[in-house]
Amino acid sequence: MHVDEKKIIDLLNDSGLVTKTDISVAQKKSKETNQSIGQILVSGGKLTEKDWNKIQAISLGIPFVNLEGEKIDMNVLTLIPEPIAKNSNIIAYKKTDQGLEVAMLDVENLPVIDFIKKKVGARILPRMTSPASIKEALKQYKKSLQADFEDIIKKESNSLKTVSDNEPGSSAEKTEKELKELAEDLPIVKIVDTLVSHAILQGASDIHIEPGEESLIVRYRIDGILHDAMVLPKDTAPGIVARIKVLSNLKLDEKRLPQDGRFKITNEQGSVSFRVSTLPTYFGEKTVIRILRENAKGFSLEGLGFHGEALERIHDGMKKRTGMLLAAGPTGSGKTTTLYT
Repeated sequence: MHVDEKKIIDLLNDSGLVTKTDISVAQKKSKETNQSIGQILVSGGKLTEKDWNKIQAISLGIPFVNLEGEKIDMNVLTLIPEPIAKNSNIIAYKKTDQGLEVAMLDVENLPVIDFIKKKVGARILPRMTSPASIKEALKQYKKSLQADFEDIIKKESNSLKTVSDNEPGSSAEKTEKELKELAEDLPIVKIVDTLVSHAILQGASDIHIEPGEESLIVRYRIDGILHDAMVLPKDTAPGIVARIKVLSNLKLDEKRLPQDGRFKITNEQGSVSFRVSTLPTYFGEKTVIRILRENAKGFSLEGLGFHGEALERIHDGMKKRTGMLLAAGPTGSGKTTTLYT
């Protein structure tokens, strides 16, 4: 990020945060080490990182925001998927009629700003923040989901029907009618609804529900990468799987063979279809749910991130009468989307 050194020095002098001697020493070291004056002052303990970020923001004429301790609306936060937020150090924290306000470490990261603008379809208003602020804000992605589950489990602990697959009378021995009753248990319904709604909010393409020896692990696939979302008590697994089977019209009492099904929900964002697969494993049935957004907007190659030489090579390749274009990548990385664009 380019900042005017003279302006920075003037601001540091005016701020009174550091002495002129410290600034002079830092200026000399800056020329020797090719580090910025601010980095030298911060590493030397003469200036806090937050104060340095504020000085940078003032020099660039951009507002500084501190998100530490701030509760961000989940609907706004998840406009930027967690992996992008983490990799690019950018947090969506406020949406107004003027646009989407985002806190960033590098407000001149134009490719990221342009990508987010195309993704959310709104004007992006960059604000500078500190690394500590970004770190705290990133925790809210998981905090919101965790809080929802803890709230459900805490409030409904007395009525939550749980069963261990290894206990006598467990779901392995239960009739279809009993499993259906388990699937319609209100806390189980709330847990599954919460899992699905958070996956949609975070832009996940898949939900993986994997039983372990002592717990049930929930993972979301976002931009082709699996991310741990939540760890639930192991004894909630039979009820959650049964609930998903009911929604997908699968056989409740069939646990030894893989099954495939579908279901659909409609929310304020439109219709969303889900393709469900269950697979028997050593610790119980694993469930994978593919999320298919029916009202997804059309993409352009530019919107998918192809620019410059890469975009030209694709266009040149499509004009040729022989040969082929290969789209390769992990599950959920966007191969089909790219080919259909």
